[in-house]
Amino acid sequence: MTALHLMTATQLLDAYRQKRLSPLDVAEALVRHIDRWEPHLNALYGYHPAAFLEAARASSDRWVRGEPRGPLDGVPITLKELIATRGTPIPNGTGLGQQAPAVEDAPPAARLAEDDALLLAKTTCPDFGMLSSGRSSFHGTTRNPWRLDCNTGGSSSGAGAAAAAGYGPLHVGTDIGGSVRLPAAWCGVVGFKPTQGRIPIDPYYVGRCAGPMTRSVDDAALMMTALARTDRRDATRLPPESIDWTDLGLDVSGLRIGVMLEAGCGLPLDDEIARAVEGAAVHLEAAGATLVPLAPVLTREMLDGLDRFWRTRQWSALEALTLEQRERVLPAILAWADDGGRISGVEAVRGFEQTLAMRRATEAVFDDVDAVISPTTPNVAFPADWVSPTNDPQQPFEHIAYTVPWNMGEQPALSLNAGFSREGMPLGVQLIGPRFADHRVLKLAKTLETRLALEPRWPSPPVAQ
Repeated sequence: MTALHLMTATQLLDAYRQKRLSPLDVAEALVRHIDRWEPHLNALYGYHPAAFLEAARASSDRWVRGEPRGPLDGVPITLKELIATRGTPIPNGTGLGQQAPAVEDAPPAARLAEDDALLLAKTTCPDFGMLSSGRSSFHGTTRNPWRLDCNTGGSSSGAGAAAAAGYGPLHVGTDIGGSVRLPAAWCGVVGFKPTQGRIPIDPYYVGRCAGPMTRSVDDAALMMTALARTDRRDATRLPPESIDWTDLGLDVSGLRIGVMLEAGCGLPLDDEIARAVEGAAVHLEAAGATLVPLAPVLTREMLDGLDRFWRTRQWSALEALTLEQRERVLPAILAWADDGGRISGVEAVRGFEQTLAMRRATEAVFDDVDAVISPTTPNVAFPADWVSPTNDPQQPFEHIAYTVPWNMGEQPALSLNAGFSREGMPLGVQLIGPRFADHRVLKLAKTLETRLALEPRWPSPPVAQ
């Protein structure tokens, strides 16, 4: 039998229905598993095992009576720290400023609560969610379960680590430049960023999305049945749509798949990742798709303009802090945002306008192809104590060149594990579709996942010393 902490949400629900397992069985196994992992990983925030076990006990009673309340009743989930849950403070990776408990659930938390999923914990993120790293001045360092001296990436760092380490099947991250897909790639899990507005989120912002982080495409699709329900608090939400997210059948024959190996700027692509993407593309070709070489969509001007705009935006947040509070922020964030106070309004506007240039460039791709396959990350791994793959605050976004254009363009994009490096680290590939084609991206990912047919492989907890 599959270890309880590695069972998918679908497997758990089947076991509950057949009375082979109860939510309490699963919760107790998870708590034991987390006890072994968490001192090494540091992936969780707001983890209260007693409350989790009590909620699991109540869910078990409902299943015994044959009266589960929701379609996810008894399935463990985590939510990124930045996603509000009523009664828990949102430290924003820093613990600075007002730390009052949230007064209501944000939309993703509310949807999963409506379906009676069991909230195991929140997950860690770096300062202000503005690093692709597991480093945080408040949470400390979150480590990659495949190798504890390696980084998870971020900013959904704890979610990536928790998913890979088996802290239950369902996890939710947020993504404004790659923050779901990057840690998914470096941690070897599925990370799905839908079309902006498909999953309502609060607060909303240009390019900001919530998305599933799971160990299978099936579980990501299952989460969409809850997360994609509408919520008026998000003024960018899409109109409600009736989609059978769990129907993942797709005939790939005739689809034109663009293969984008070059990012246009940023870090050079590692050869092992390039081979993984090329191999994955060949699997889609074997299924009947036509492969089309694609030029990059991103330019240096676009990435640098976005950098200037984001520096200015970050400085506006830092400026609101006292000097004492500011000194507690990670030095890399301070060093990066410092220029934001000297960037003129005209420069900031010009930087923001590069988001529109990205939108035009990404949307134009789909005049010629039905979907795109690319790397998710340019590099295989980087040290756990680095703040980014460059570890240079003046070059903070060289690693997001494959992911950030699709945030600004609002297209759905999914990262999927496509194998492992010579040193045993995961290699992520990214699938992208045109706006609103979220379901087709999931179907294409399921097709690729099936054809890759990777042998199940997950990290083992460190041996106690």
